[in-house]
Amino acid sequence: MARDLYEILGVTRDATDDEIKKAFRRQARKLHPDVNKSPNAEEEFKELNEAYDVLSDANKRAYYDRTGSTPGAGAGQGPFGGGYVDFEDIFGGGFGSMGDIFSSFFSGMGGGGAGARREGRDMGVGLRLTLEEVAQGVKKEIVYDRLAPCPDCDGTGVSEGGKEVTCSECNGSGRVYSVQRTFLGDMRTTSTCTACEGTGKVIDKPCPECEGQGRVPDRQRVTVEVPAGIRDSQQLRITGFGEAGLRGAASGNLIVTCRIQPHDFFEREGDDLHAITRISMVQAALGADIEIDGILPDEKLSVAIPEGCQNDQVVRVKGKGMPKFKSDMRGDLYVHVSVVIPKKLTKAQRELLEQLAGELGEEYAEARSPLEKLRNVFN
Repeated sequence: MARDLYEILGVTRDATDDEIKKAFRRQARKLHPDVNKSPNAEEEFKELNEAYDVLSDANKRAYYDRTGSTPGAGAGQGPFGGGYVDFEDIFGGGFGSMGDIFSSFFSGMGGGGAGARREGRDMGVGLRLTLEEVAQGVKKEIVYDRLAPCPDCDGTGVSEGGKEVTCSECNGSGRVYSVQRTFLGDMRTTSTCTACEGTGKVIDKPCPECEGQGRVPDRQRVTVEVPAGIRDSQQLRITGFGEAGLRGAASGNLIVTCRIQPHDFFEREGDDLHAITRISMVQAALGADIEIDGILPDEKLSVAIPEGCQNDQVVRVKGKGMPKFKSDMRGDLYVHVSVVIPKKLTKAQRELLEQLAGELGEEYAEARSPLEKLRNVFN
């Protein structure tokens, strides 16, 4: 049987959300392959991630507590999450998994060594949307992993009673100097101070939760308001929800790229919509008013098929296309007509068409009996 998820995290079944987060970070520091060199480290860290994925989500956790099994949907999708997201590495700050987040965390002060930046990087996700959602605008809750401000020290990296002091190694300059004797004489070189990672400051009592960084790996939930009429690949910027900066420095932004999924009936072209509708040859000849579904909820549209409409003819329905971005206007709907010719006719229907052909002076094939049709096949 699969291990109990609460056992994997090392918490009780009545653990709070905050206790689950801290337990996950504590276990992840032990099991992450960057620090744990055992051959099973990667598998154990994956198991830990899966347990946290369920227990950190209220709906998934309730389902697990009720059924004893884990939901099949992945984080951020299906009935247990919000909008489905694809992680994108833009501006050097996109992460695809909690494992990547911890790798960045273990790299220390920004992971950059010399000249490491204090500000957080931008992160990017791709949000999948349906055409109906884009037509009316929608709010989507997305779930993603990031380095977030540490809740225990409010992002300062300083524990209670501690403070930030000038680095004694570089005297606050962030640079250290060394002299190397060569046959050409003494050569003076400078490098980034390793004690403070070039910041010029160190913490005398660092926060134990974030190890003085002021940020911790965390699973973030944020609601994205997608305006009606947004285009495919258009981006939304959510300020401050990218990677958290070091010790209270500014966080990066979350860049959400909208990915609009293909529609079964409509095809979008700018602010216009295109659709195919089928009509009978009688409707094409006589004209008709037909009703089709619009792109907005419960919208019914009347399409006036003109008399003598031809196959592949396009009928324009003005102002019934996609809502325009940040506007009350809409594009147009172009209905492409497909005239359907019946393959089988009743005797009465054939007689009516023969009468019409006679009126129009058109030639047509005489009706044949089933036996005559069979003879023609063999001949």
